[in-house]
Amino acid sequence: MRIHVAQACPDAGRVVRPEASRLIIALLSAALFATPTLASGLMLSPEATQTLDRIYSGNSDAAIPMARGIEQAHPESPVGFLLEGEAQWWNIYCAACEIKWGQLDAWKRGKKSEDDAYFALADKAIELARAQIAKSDTAELHVYAGLGLALKARLYSLRDEKRNVAHAGVAARAEFLRALELDPDMADATAGVGLYNYYVDTLSAIARMLRFFMGVPGGNKQEGIRQMRIGIERGSFMVVDSRFYLARNLRTYDEKYEQALSVADPLAARYPHNPIFLLLLGNLNAELGRNGKASEYFHAAQNSPVPDPACSTRVRDLADSFLASLP
Repeated sequence: MRIHVAQACPDAGRVVRPEASRLIIALLSAALFATPTLASGLMLSPEATQTLDRIYSGNSDAAIPMARGIEQAHPESPVGFLLEGEAQWWNIYCAACEIKWGQLDAWKRGKKSEDDAYFALADKAIELARAQIAKSDTAELHVYAGLGLALKARLYSLRDEKRNVAHAGVAARAEFLRALELDPDMADATAGVGLYNYYVDTLSAIARMLRFFMGVPGGNKQEGIRQMRIGIERGSFMVVDSRFYLARNLRTYDEKYEQALSVADPLAARYPHNPIFLLLLGNLNAELGRNGKASEYFHAAQNSPVPDPACSTRVRDLADSFLASLP
């Protein structure tokens, strides 16, 4: 685009020096083609980031003392309690995994005595976040409250407590939406709303009817996918969870195995010793008929060092079952 600088000058007879012309053009170009501000995630400390990396590397047992160190150093902050809850969740999820209809997931399990400690962590995080919200209403604190409620919803779902799932999920959604009112660019809040939108839109007809009578807000699956991708691209706390659940959902609910594989691939690339990620990649490759690649992932899962005994035993059993099922 050609810009006639002389026409933009108040004194048309004045000669504009080349240096001034270039400066004016640069300023005009910056105004015309400025890049919009991108959504950003939570501002996590290096210690919190390291703890998350340890969790997603497949070593939740090592991450738990790291999270407790953050709790002791910052007892007024919900972050340490959320991190410990996240670490506990992945051990719970791993130990509950099984294969149904040829797919790996933690479908359902009953109540266990250790659930109380997990819920206590989530409740503590919610309590601390809301106590600080009463003093300073920030997007970050609402995200932390929402994450605590999401932790609860996960375990309620695993225990098939539908009413509790609905209450926790709706409350988490409200916290994430409030965060976005305060900061529309908060990517972790966008991801949280995206997970809600996707799951609610995949409910069965009976569940949709119950949702209507319980007053549970509706969702939109395609919007949920878009929002989860924002969490993947720009989130902090939710970046790995968003990627994992999007890949799993595309497989389970949409049967889009190729898309699910493209979403999941970076998980195993970044965390090559996480057995859950390896099993998921193996499962997706098997669904696509790529048995050689699937076998590689299942063998890698068998050889992954897993500190948690229940998780370790389950991983090996699952990998053995998958390998036996390959032609």
